[in-house]
Amino acid sequence: MAIKSVMSEAREITLAIELIELGARLQMLEAEVNLSRDRLIRLYKEVRGVSPPKGMLPFSTDWFMTWQPNVHASLFYNMFCFMRDEAGCDAIQSTIKAYRLYVEHVMLNGSEEPLLGLTRAWTLLRFFDSGMLSLQPCSRCGGKFVTHAHEPSRGAVCGLCQPPSRAGKTRAAAESKRVAEARAAEPIEVAPEALAALAQAAQGTPGTVCAEAPTVVQTGIGALLAAQTTARRRRELRGHH
Repeated sequence: MAIKSVMSEAREITLAIELIELGARLQMLEAEVNLSRDRLIRLYKEVRGVSPPKGMLPFSTDWFMTWQPNVHASLFYNMFCFMRDEAGCDAIQSTIKAYRLYVEHVMLNGSEEPLLGLTRAWTLLRFFDSGMLSLQPCSRCGGKFVTHAHEPSRGAVCGLCQPPSRAGKTRAAAESKRVAEARAAEPIEVAPEALAALAQAAQGTPGTVCAEAPTVVQTGIGALLAAQTTARRRRELRGHH
C-alpha cells in the first residue's frame, strides 16, 4: 500500500508539473490534481519561479462567440473530442494532448501566439460539461463549431465560411504600422558631398557677410534631400524583394 501511495503521488506531481508548464492556473490545478493547495502553490513557485496569479477565472461564454476566438475554440474542442472518443484518453490527458496539438497547429500556420491559454481551454470544456455550449454543424462545410446551447441549428454557418467584413484588416493594419515604424527608425543615408557642403556653410563667422553662404547652403540642402530620396527608394526596393 505504501508503494502504491508513493507511485500515485509521483503521478500527481508529474501531472501538476506538466499542467503548470502549459500555463494552468491554480484553480485548474486544484480541480484536476489530487494534491493539497499548499503543495500546489510550492510546486508552482518551484516550476515557474513566481507565485501563482490571483483572481477569478473568466466566466463568460460570450468570449467564445466572437469570430476569431470561436475559430480557435472550435479547433481545440474538435481535437479534444478526437482524443477522448477516438484515441481513448481520459479527460485530463485528452485536454493536455489536444492543447499541445492545438498550439502546434497554430504556430505552424504563422500565428504569433495561440488565443486560447490552457486555463481558458479548460474553462471551455467546463462550459460544455455544464450544457452551456454545444457543437453545431456548419450548413456549408459540414464542420462543427462552438455555439450557445439550444440555439437554432438550421442554416447555421461557421466563422470560416462566413467571416466578418473586417476579418484580417486589424492585423494587416498593425503589420503596416510596424513596417512603417521600422523604416522610420532606419538611419538616413547622407551623401558625403552633402555633409561637406553643410560643413562649409557652418564655418561662416557670425556677424560677417559671406556671399557664397546662401549658395553653399542651398547646395547642401539639395544634396541632403537627394540623399534622403535615394535612401527611401532603396528601402522600398528592399521591401518589394
